Amino acid sequence: MKTYLNPNPEQWTELAQRKTVATADLNETMRAIFNDIQKNGSNAVKKYTNYFNGVSIENCAVSPIEIEKAMASISAELKKAIQMAAENISKFHSAQKEIPTKIETTSGVFCWRENRAIDTIGIYIPGGTAPLFSTVLMLAIPAKIAGCKNIILCSPPDKNGNINPAILYAAQLTGVTQMYKVGGIQAIAAMTFGTDEIPKVLKIFGPGNQYVTAAKQYAQQLGVAIDMPAGPSELLVIADATCDPEFVASDLLSQAEHGDDSQVILVTNSEEIVTKVVATIESQKAILPRQSVVEKALENSRALVFENIQTGIKFSNFYAPEHLILAIENAEDKIKFIENAGSVFIGNYSCESAGDYASGTNHTLPTNGYAKNYSGVSLDSFVKKITFQKLTSQGIQNLGPTIEIMAAAEQLDAHKNAVSIRLKKLQNG
Repeated sequence: MKTYLNPNPEQWTELAQRKTVATADLNETMRAIFNDIQKNGSNAVKKYTNYFNGVSIENCAVSPIEIEKAMASISAELKKAIQMAAENISKFHSAQKEIPTKIETTSGVFCWRENRAIDTIGIYIPGGTAPLFSTVLMLAIPAKIAGCKNIILCSPPDKNGNINPAILYAAQLTGVTQMYKVGGIQAIAAMTFGTDEIPKVLKIFGPGNQYVTAAKQYAQQLGVAIDMPAGPSELLVIADATCDPEFVASDLLSQAEHGDDSQVILVTNSEEIVTKVVATIESQKAILPRQSVVEKALENSRALVFENIQTGIKFSNFYAPEHLILAIENAEDKIKFIENAGSVFIGNYSCESAGDYASGTNHTLPTNGYAKNYSGVSLDSFVKKITFQKLTSQGIQNLGPTIEIMAAAEQLDAHKNAVSIRLKKLQNG
């Protein structure tokens, strides 16, 4: 982890860079796979599963027998933990339900808004070296609360052609309707076009590597909505003398272990804190089973020392991290200065892992600086908001002249006439 002392704002753009794949190569690969799957459907999906995952699968759908085996193989302890996390996530997202409120904007003119669930949604669950069953909870639970009828899950199979049992258990627990053993770009393409096995969806959710992120953005160009551009994981920790270096090191490592394209940033006002945290990272890293992944992620990570914490917060807003930890004095008093972040963790005991698993907030968050203009997944992500209006006879009389004047000014006579006819009939009794 390289250290930078008092970097000036001209250096911030470079310091905020994430690790990227060559765009031309990425897009060429992605479009070729999309075109193949659009033309050849399931046969192309199976071909790419064989190529990328090293396994030949005849039927992509997860069978009831596979689900039963998964349910039986999960320990009672893990089931209990998943259930507790599910309860907290459900509580937090249920509280986001909106009660329609009718507003009388003018006497006799009523306006309101109601939610309608998106009928069919797709959720992508990374499998790879870290099967993210927690992401099933984060996506399927709010989808179910919102009222989505069809929840389609795609996740890459292992070398034996199976999805991790914990993913299947979480999917069964949360009401996922269909599960498929497909990952990567081919999963996103299959949900975009639909095949004879995998249904076409209206919106795709879920994190993934840069290939999956690019595939989701391409799917959006083809008419399928997405939650957000959610790529490799990232964390920024702002720490001062009140932090616990062991806590900070553990948090940085917790995100570095997601993948070698993950990025972690330490921002502080003290070189001494950097020295302590880096030393602790070395000792904690030595006992991690994913040490090689962590080391690659740390190559793309950095520590920044500013003259004061306020400047550090300004850099954080510029960087717009997916996860932000405030390990600083009077942390809660500083949240008013936070403008760009996916999710914020306040104080020394608010570890980022809590949000990843069980506190209740959603861990599907914008990365790569998109926290400047995207929100994390919430109940709103799974619904459409429809506006309604009702005008009584008194309402059209009160508002009608205003509409007539505005329509005439825009030279839209038919718009004006739609009002004038009604007003004339009312005047004639």
